[in-house]
Amino acid sequence: MPTPAPHFVDEILEEIFLRLRTPAALARASIACPRFRRIITERSFLRRFRKRHPPPVLGFADEDGFHPAQAPHPSAPLARALADAADFTYSFVPKPSKGRWIPCDVRDGRVLLEEDKPGWNKFSNLAVCDPLFRRYQLLPPIPEGLAGDRKERPHEIVPILAPTLDDGDEMSFKVICFGAYETNLVAFVFSSLTGQWGIAASPSLSSLGTTSPHASRNLSWLGCRGLSCFDNVHRCLYSASPWMDKLLMLDTRTMEFSTINDRSGYHMQLRLLPGQSDEVLARNDMPCRKRPGQTRSLPRIVVGREGALEMFSLVGDHNPNGSFDLYHTSQQNNREASEEWQLENIIPLPGQYDYFTLGAAEGFLFLGATTEDQLDIDEDSPVWLSRTDWDVDYFSLDVRTSELAKVCRRRRRFFHYEDVHWYFGFPPSLSSPSI
Repeated sequence: MPTPAPHFVDEILEEIFLRLRTPAALARASIACPRFRRIITERSFLRRFRKRHPPPVLGFADEDGFHPAQAPHPSAPLARALADAADFTYSFVPKPSKGRWIPCDVRDGRVLLEEDKPGWNKFSNLAVCDPLFRRYQLLPPIPEGLAGDRKERPHEIVPILAPTLDDGDEMSFKVICFGAYETNLVAFVFSSLTGQWGIAASPSLSSLGTTSPHASRNLSWLGCRGLSCFDNVHRCLYSASPWMDKLLMLDTRTMEFSTINDRSGYHMQLRLLPGQSDEVLARNDMPCRKRPGQTRSLPRIVVGREGALEMFSLVGDHNPNGSFDLYHTSQQNNREASEEWQLENIIPLPGQYDYFTLGAAEGFLFLGATTEDQLDIDEDSPVWLSRTDWDVDYFSLDVRTSELAKVCRRRRRFFHYEDVHWYFGFPPSLSSPSI
């Protein structure tokens, strides 16, 4: 019997490796022999494997560094390997002239860094880096010819990493810097291919049927922070902070802005439930019981069915031993179906916790929580909140199965809200440079 051609053997092995269930199993196969490793580490193979097996969550990055998934989470060994191999102190990136680098977004192995600055309505220095391979690119400032055409300062500036295209160059990237002005929105876009900034979109707020987002700053204690908090769904970026009655959406394929009605169908009832913005406004007071994260429990848009928007809203009270539920609602965005929000499911959360939302990515909703047996501080307590320490647990909810899993725990000082950026990836041995 003739020996099969080597390329046929490689193709057969590829098909076998594609059917391995986990990245950990693939990593073990890659060290079996040089031939296996050559096939498995090919970019074309890894691209196929990622489509079939999305990378698992390994932890999150914030201003204090990287926080890996902890046992018994299934990603704990891979997360520990990443934490040991990567540099999440960003010591390889030249220090900014003032302050320090803090992460403001994470995607596809890249971390977008922003210079820590006192003002949140000023353009700051930016850098994109790969902590695992210790590569970086410093971004030039937005030219005055682009930013200076506007007479007033933006009310808010939000830089994020743009979602990548499946068939694009894996080493190239784009950064979108949103600017919210008095009368319009601006999307500045940097491309690593050209090394230059440009304006991709600049619609007026009146054309979007809404008003200036800076007015929502007055409601910051409700979690409304203008443009802050974007969720990526099928390369569309959704603002998870409702502009009172609308959600903002940017389609990164066409770079067009649009808005989505948030006050229709079941959402008219949902907004009056405990912890939702209308219910808090009706009470016209702050929660009497102070717990971390109370002011940032925003609805989150998640990856769901094609042709539909899927939203999860946290409903519950912050009284001792109060109960919390996730309300899953959806809106069909095709012409034949109703565009009103409909209730899909109510997911009860485990008791003995006080919850807050922490974002959505890759088909997961993320929650933070403090246990009920920790400090109980009310309005009349003599204890200074800023000096208290808390154990915070972090959870992921798989929106396909409604399975809730604890990712990790850490101890930190009291906070009103926290910006964490979830890291998804494969074992370091199967990763390639992203810059």
